[in-house]
Amino acid sequence: MKTSKLAIDGGKPVRAHYLPYGKQVIDEEDIASVVKVLQSDFLTSGPAIEQFEAEIAAFTGAKYAVAFSSGTAALHGACYAAGIGAGDEVITTPMTFAATANCVLYQGGVPVFADIDPQTYNLDPARVRERITERTKAIIPVHFTGQPADLDEILQIARKHNLIVIEDAAHALGASYKNTRIGSIGDMTMFSFHPVKHITTGEGGMITTNSPLFYEKLLQFRTHGITRDERRLRENHGPWYYEMQFLGYNYRITDIQTSLGISQLRKIKSFIKQRKQLAALYTKELSDVQELILPRQLPGAESSWHLYIVRLRLSGLSATRRTVFQALQKENIGVNVHYIPAYLHPYYESLGFRKGLCPVAESCYEEFITLPLYAGMEAQDVMDVVAAVKKVIGHYSNK
Repeated sequence: MKTSKLAIDGGKPVRAHYLPYGKQVIDEEDIASVVKVLQSDFLTSGPAIEQFEAEIAAFTGAKYAVAFSSGTAALHGACYAAGIGAGDEVITTPMTFAATANCVLYQGGVPVFADIDPQTYNLDPARVRERITERTKAIIPVHFTGQPADLDEILQIARKHNLIVIEDAAHALGASYKNTRIGSIGDMTMFSFHPVKHITTGEGGMITTNSPLFYEKLLQFRTHGITRDERRLRENHGPWYYEMQFLGYNYRITDIQTSLGISQLRKIKSFIKQRKQLAALYTKELSDVQELILPRQLPGAESSWHLYIVRLRLSGLSATRRTVFQALQKENIGVNVHYIPAYLHPYYESLGFRKGLCPVAESCYEEFITLPLYAGMEAQDVMDVVAAVKKVIGHYSNK
């Protein structure tokens, strides 16, 4: 059954104003928190950073947390702490932002891509087993869209082969796996505080860990490889003395950013509650659209719903994913696509990676559309998206 004229064909859009796929939610408390730091003695390397780290550690249940200037910097730090070096292989998913694999390259390691589970879109443990060699050093599962990966299986594989597990939880602050909050399960876990994530510091990232060894390495890595710790100094010339003991980076975050993070973290439970409610409304309202495959959850895993991704049954449509995407954009719905499989980027092709490596991920990429989802949305926004999706899908349906 054909619907009313699409906006892309000159019809009236479902919404008068554009709805982005994600954005930050900032209130007066957040602004006041930042202003307080701006009026203080410390703009960077001050007490707000340690407070934010302590509060994230408490929230996730981890013993330690180390803040970085970005999620990418945090992943780089984790790969350093894990001892990734030249020629070491690290297995990860292609269904992720490029930074997940890039951090391996930064250390001279080799990213090894394993395919995803067609139901959850997370790293498939069976495919991980197939990729393990004597050079494998670590596994980086990504909790894609906020849904935890199958950590029992991944950790079992890691323990059998003496591998380190670095969880990329950029999407998953507040998610849980078998009643344990993400951030305290693997050897190290990375969180991102980019504006579209659950809470924001503008840019920023964090590594949580239960290992004092990893903790100390991460702290030193983010500050040029410098330490003032008397226990670790080769010499000691006096109270001013410090040593650069390895080539680290300036990956420090500021008190300005972490003051925002502290304020945002106070609202994390309400933010996640809103995301879950909006996701549930999507699922309810779109369940009768046969041309769509809706998100599924792994038993025992509780998503924090960073993204709501639908998969198109293109065989039931007379249009390509690109056409559907563009039509929804013209309806003022800010859809997006997550992600181009990492190894299909030109740089990775220059390293020898080729199409066909992970067929499930490639197939999903061709069919994915990300619908708007963020804590500041209202139920009516979801209903506008639903109306637009049904309008566009109805227009292109083969029925």
